[in-house]
Parts: sequence; structure tokens; C-alpha cells
Amino acid sequence: MATRSAARRWARETFGGLSLGDTRRTARLVRMAGLAAERPSGTVPAVFDDDADQQGAYDFLENDQVSADAIEEGHGAAVSACCSESGEVLLVVDGSSLTFVDRARKRELGSVGTYTAGARGLKVVTAYVLDRTGVPIGPLCQTYWRRPASKPTNRRRAAQRPVVRKETQRWLDTVETSATRLGMHAPGTRATFLIDREGDSAAMLCKLARTSHDFVVRGHCNRGVVDPEGRTRNLRHVLTYAKVLGTYELAVEGRPKRTARTARMQVASVQVTVPLRDPVTKKVVELRLWAIRAMEVGTCPSGEERIEWTLLTNKVAGSLKQASDRLREYALRWRIEEFHRAWKSGGCNVEQSQLHGEGALRKWAVILAAVATRVERLRRKARATPDALATDEFSAMEARAILLLRRATNRRRGNTATARTLTLAGALLMVAELGGYTGKASGGPPGAITLGRGLFRLRDAVATLRALESEKCDEG
Repeated sequence: MATRSAARRWARETFGGLSLGDTRRTARLVRMAGLAAERPSGTVPAVFDDDADQQGAYDFLENDQVSADAIEEGHGAAVSACCSESGEVLLVVDGSSLTFVDRARKRELGSVGTYTAGARGLKVVTAYVLDRTGVPIGPLCQTYWRRPASKPTNRRRAAQRPVVRKETQRWLDTVETSATRLGMHAPGTRATFLIDREGDSAAMLCKLARTSHDFVVRGHCNRGVVDPEGRTRNLRHVLTYAKVLGTYELAVEGRPKRTARTARMQVASVQVTVPLRDPVTKKVVELRLWAIRAMEVGTCPSGEERIEWTLLTNKVAGSLKQASDRLREYALRWRIEEFHRAWKSGGCNVEQSQLHGEGALRKWAVILAAVATRVERLRRKARATPDALATDEFSAMEARAILLLRRATNRRRGNTATARTLTLAGALLMVAELGGYTGKASGGPPGAITLGRGLFRLRDAVATLRALESEKCDEG
């Protein structure tokens, strides 16, 4: 008898607990997510080749009785529950845009990018959870919104507008919602928020300080601080004369305009008092934070910009080990960029969606965000625990199909692995090769695009095996 695919088991675990007013709606969502995970793509017809599944997907996405907020909230609750297993997690907050083709301007979209460029789409801020080793758990919260289609003409300057009327409020809402969901569904879990330069504002630092969690924020402003001797200085001045704690090695992954290498980082840190005017209460708040400066020395390739970070954190960073731990945590912030790539231009290709309504687009985007996380989790888990069995993440039939497809293409000669002994790392490599991965010639480890293509091919192979087994049973 055919076993349920790992993707469909994952879909039930991820979306099966949602309450959408009717159990049939939840069942439809689970089926849609499972099929999308088996066959990642940005358009409904590419995911659902069965006419009934395709029509059911359109009916679900365009049904006004099904709220996009309910799906996002339910998915966030499922991710929160997974966090309770870790006890301590990293929570990356970052913003992005989903850009869609809308030449006729008939879709429910707003402006993205500059108003003069004329691009159309949705804005989103995501809180993306990683375990302590950097393996993705999923989007804990996603805040979507639509900008005005054209630039407002009577709006006050940003400095004169209250925070609630700025896009900064979306970031604050994401932080608050994330902390609330962790408190509800994983009360024993402590998070460390990781935020790039967008987090270096009075509004964000005050919001983070009001949560019961930790944070590491990359500094952007040369703000005034009070040094350990009680003198008011600017932050860069204080860090320039701060005691150098030593150096440590940082593993740098290759990415656009950055060569993969082991960077030698010189580290200095100092505890400072940061006075801030809370934009909500209008009162001055004094935060006691650690400021860390990390600068690459002697390992930057010619023609590249050296790595140099200034971080602000409420976690202790008085020793070289403590400061380097904070820096390693911040270095994992890049994982959300990998998620964005897998979601938007990798195998999931959410921006290729041709859905018109904002609600339908948001529902589909949340489903594909979950699928993109699954792909990234498989990728990272295979590297973190390469000797784990493939059947931890794939069904026995999927593992069998992977081996059959590899043998059919005359690759992996001499491989004696069976469906029961195949490792997760070996299975992911074979799936990536099905998607066009060529090893070192591809420029690094398998990425979301090749894995997405491979999973697409794997689904068809499994369907063929199931059909053959069913035929044998009928003949028997």
C-alpha cells in the first residue's frame, strides 16, 4: 500500500491544526500545501495538474470566507509550537517586497520600490525563526500591507509623522506579535531577535527592550551614548578607543559580491548607556547595552569590502567568547535572505502568481512561504546532520524513487545505498542533481532552485511507482 509522502505529512503537521470555520477548508489547505511542497511553483496550474485539485485551490484562495490573516496566524502558531522543542531560538526580522506584473493595473496591489519606477506588489515584514545551530524552523509572523498606488502629495515629512503613520509600525507590530505568539504557544522559549540596520531606531530599540527576550541589532546611527566613565560621547568614538578583546574566525558563506572564506575578525566591546526618547510614551528611556565592533583584518580578498559590524545588544558581551557568540548569532541573520530567495525567485517563485485579489495573493504567499522554509530546512539539516537517514524527511517510497532515478541516469555508480540506509545528505544531493545541480561547477552547495526542480521531478516519479504498485495489486 502506498505510504503518505513526507511532504503531505509535513503539511498536516503545519496546517492541520488551523480552524477556518469548516473542517473541509482545513483539509483543502493541507492538501494544497502538501502538493505545493511536492511540486514547488509560483502558479496554481503548475502545482496542481489534476483539474479537481486546481479548481479546489482557486475556490479556496478566492473564498472571502477564508481569511488570509487566519492562515498566517495559524501557521505562526504551528511554528511557535515547534520553538518549544528548542527552548532557545534566534528570531530574524527583515522586510521585503513581493513584486507582480500588473501592466493593466487591475490587480489589488500597491506601489513597491520607488514611486517613479512604477512597480506593483505587496510589502511584507517577516519574523523568521532559526534554532541555535541556524537550521530554519519557519516564519513566526508575517505582516503584509499595501502601499498607496501613487505617492501621497500632502503627507508631512517622516520626522514629523507619528510612528503609527510610518511603515516602522509594521516592524514594531511584527516584533510584538512574535513575542506574543511565543508567550502563548512556547512560554518556556527565549528568543534572540536579530535585526539589521533598520532596527537601530528609538522606536525599535524601545519595543525590543519591552519584550522579555534578547536582541542583537546592527548599529547604523552614530548616536550619543554614555561611556563607562559617565562621559557623553558618540558611539563610534567610544568604540574606537574601546579595548580590543582579541580575534576570532568567522565562517563566511559565499554570496553576491562576497567570497566564501574564513574571516579573521578583530573584536572590541564596551558597555554603554543609550538614552532614547520613546516615541510611544514620549519619555526618555536609558537602555544599558553592550556595543560591539568587529572588523575583518588580513583576510579580505582584493577588490571586496571588508566585513565591519557595529552591534548593539542587551546580552552580555564583556569577554571575547561572549562578544564572538553575539557576532556568530548576528551572522546567521543572512538565513532570512536565503529564505527570501527560495520564496521569491527560487523553486517557489511566489512573484509569478497570476492571482488578482490581495486576499488570494496573501493566502498563496503564506503557503509558499511555508514550502520555501521546508526546502531551506531540508538543505540546512542535511548539512548539519549529514548522517541522518533520508527517511527522517522522505517516505520510504520517495527514497526508493530517488535511488531509481539516479541509477537510471547512470550516476552514483557503485552506490550500494538502499531506501533504508540512504542518508539525508546523500538524498538531498541526488534530488539537487535531478534539478540540474552539477557539483562544484554550480558554485557551491545545492540551493533552493535546484532542489525545487528536483522535488518537482521526484513527485512525478513517486506517482509512477504508486501507479505500478497499484497495477500489480490489481493483477494479483
